Amino acid sequence: MHTKTFTAGPEHIDALGHVNNAVWVQWMEAVATAHWEALASPEWQAAYVWVVTRHEIDYRGNITLGESVTAETFVPDPPRGARFDRRVDFRTSAGKVIVSARTQWVLIDMASGRIQRVPAEMAALFTG
Repeated sequence: MHTKTFTAGPEHIDALGHVNNAVWVQWMEAVATAHWEALASPEWQAAYVWVVTRHEIDYRGNITLGESVTAETFVPDPPRGARFDRRVDFRTSAGKVIVSARTQWVLIDMASGRIQRVPAEMAALFTG
């Protein structure tokens, strides 16, 4: 599991006075990227990139200007070929999950630009 805290700034707030849905997606990508950078070797980071193919998001609450959430991300299951699912839960300071997502990612080989099967040793970093 990997965590990252986000605080709602003026640029994150929509017409309803809370964090815009598109911002939650940006934060999902930011915590996923941070998790990859924390675990993957520099060689893997230079050779591969991850691309989102699907988001499934449940919004159960929101935050307003100046409030913070902690994103917790983890990979619940082993990859299926080039794909794996990543969970992200955003918790308030009280521990309540207000946004939860299951996102499907695909591994891309940077040199060829093609989908790459997730190597077993890479998968073990995230699921082990």
